[in-house]
Amino acid sequence: MTMAIEADGLEKTFGGIVRALDGVSFAVPSGSIFGLLGPNGAGKTTAVRILTTILAPDRGVARVLGYDVVAEAGAVRRSIGLAGQYAAVDENLTGRENLAMVGRLNHLPRQVTARRATELLEQFHLADAGDRTLKTYSGGMRRRLDVAAALVAQPSVLFLDEPTTGLDPQSRIDLWDTIEHLVEGGTTVLLTTQYLEEADRLAHRVAVVDHGRVIAEGTPEELKAGMGTTVLDIGMDDTATAAKVAQLLSGVGPKEPSVVGTTVEVPIDDGPRAAMEALRRLDQQGLIPASFVLREPSLDDVFLALTGRPAEDLEAGAVAPADGRGDGRSGGRRRRRRARTGEVAS
Repeated sequence: MTMAIEADGLEKTFGGIVRALDGVSFAVPSGSIFGLLGPNGAGKTTAVRILTTILAPDRGVARVLGYDVVAEAGAVRRSIGLAGQYAAVDENLTGRENLAMVGRLNHLPRQVTARRATELLEQFHLADAGDRTLKTYSGGMRRRLDVAAALVAQPSVLFLDEPTTGLDPQSRIDLWDTIEHLVEGGTTVLLTTQYLEEADRLAHRVAVVDHGRVIAEGTPEELKAGMGTTVLDIGMDDTATAAKVAQLLSGVGPKEPSVVGTTVEVPIDDGPRAAMEALRRLDQQGLIPASFVLREPSLDDVFLALTGRPAEDLEAGAVAPADGRGDGRSGGRRRRRRARTGEVAS
């Protein structure tokens, strides 16, 4: 199997203090979608910046389409497209002019650039706004144009760093369809994402990164299978009661229950038996759940089990120190059922 992207032992430290990457390794087969997941400051964006030649690693080797990202940076840049976390478009130009500028920077013929601009404006539902300056665009429209700009030169490898941030649900689904269509045509995609359902739908393989290290890798199905066959969600009326229920249900499943808000999540490998046991223990204590749901495990469950915190973590100070240690805490976090994970620039 040909690997389009290879990372082997990547390390990167900033200021001699913050170790953003601590030996990251993974490989992405050609024509596939690879997802990088991790909490704030896990190192996902740093890995993308190294692979796209923006940063040089302190140690380790990385190749894109066989080109070394340090020794053959020019060849790498000619082969890839990149849409970063923030829109890299000029608000003083129109949408069409922005795409034309990208075409010129890639030394594309004028006619090819004009054709690609029209195609992409239509593909990203921006045709009606194509001749308006970006000052009139919404944040979601700018984001869609930024992703379109990464596709002007029809790159063989596309890096998408949280590509659907700021998009409404329909635009997000449209972009998912576009990414899948690109991969059907042979493009390789590496994406970081703040939406776990995005990785679940799109990625053929996923690597979970925490404190600059890959702590798990596999297909979404493989990672979820490691959680057990079922998850029991028990909703209580308040957080204090939820914490009490988590202690009460210790040992019901193969892994300890976790508490997220007022919900207790219990990984179990024998759904009916474990559910009856949980109900029996609750009844003995006179505890009545507000909700009681058996469901299949999700990448959200995998993320929580591996990192010790929910996928949505809005605190920016979670980067590991240079000695590689981390305290595993994430204050100020929230979690929704359709969980998200953000990341600071490091």
